[in-house]
Formats: sequence, C-alpha cells, structure tokens
Amino acid sequence: MAAVVSLQLMLRTAAALLAGAAVLSACFTDRQNEGQRLYASHCASCHGEQGEGLRRLMPPLAGSDYLGKHRAELPCLIRRGQKGPIVVSGVTYDQVMPAHEDLTDSQITNLLNYVHNAWGNQGPKHTIREVSQLLEACQGSDGR
Repeated sequence: MAAVVSLQLMLRTAAALLAGAAVLSACFTDRQNEGQRLYASHCASCHGEQGEGLRRLMPPLAGSDYLGKHRAELPCLIRRGQKGPIVVSGVTYDQVMPAHEDLTDSQITNLLNYVHNAWGNQGPKHTIREVSQLLEACQGSDGR
C-alpha cells in the first residue's frame, strides 16, 4: 500500500514539474518572439512586413545602413518619433515617424534586437540597460 501511495505521489510530482516546465517554456518563448510581434503591430504598416520599406516614402530596415550608423539614436527615435529628412542607404526620406511612447524600455530593446537580426541584418544585440541609458538622452526611459 505504501508503495502505491509513494508511486502516486511521484507521478503527481512529475506531472506538476512537467506542467510548470511547459508554462515556463511558453513564457520564455513568448518573450523571445516579442520583438517580432511588436514589429508586426507597430512598424510593419510603414516599413513593410519584411522590412522592405515603401518605395521612396518609408525607409527600408532590411539591409539598412542607418541601423548601424545611428545605433545609439534608435531607442529615442522609437520612443519620440522622427521628423525631418534622413538618409538611408543613400536615399533621402522625409516622412514623419510617429512616437511609440507606450512601449517599455524592454519592449524597445526586444524590438531593436529583432530589427537588427531580421531580413539578413546582422547587428549587435542591445541590452535593456543600454537602451535605458540611451533613452536618458531624450528623457525617455521608463525604467521597465
């Protein structure tokens, strides 16, 4: 009888551990893909689903030299938006980019890391600490 109770307890414990692992796995998976989801909901309508931009109206992010040249400015550009002309891969663009003040520092970090490594881009990863520090230049860090 004690062996049966012990076996049942072991099975329940194993089931609980497996369920916990599945939940944790889902959390990390969701977080890992957060940059892609944020891009789809905040950026793709202008910059294209594949980062291709929109003709000469909206700059491309795929293969963009701007990402590397202006790495330190990108968090503030996302948080505060952009007005005035910019040059991306030799082409001048002069459209307004809206501010995304609703995004947290960590969401901006995930979004930037997605863009820096999607569509053949190979930029270095940002850390949350780095992004928060860069956002201080535009009084944009929320500390989250």
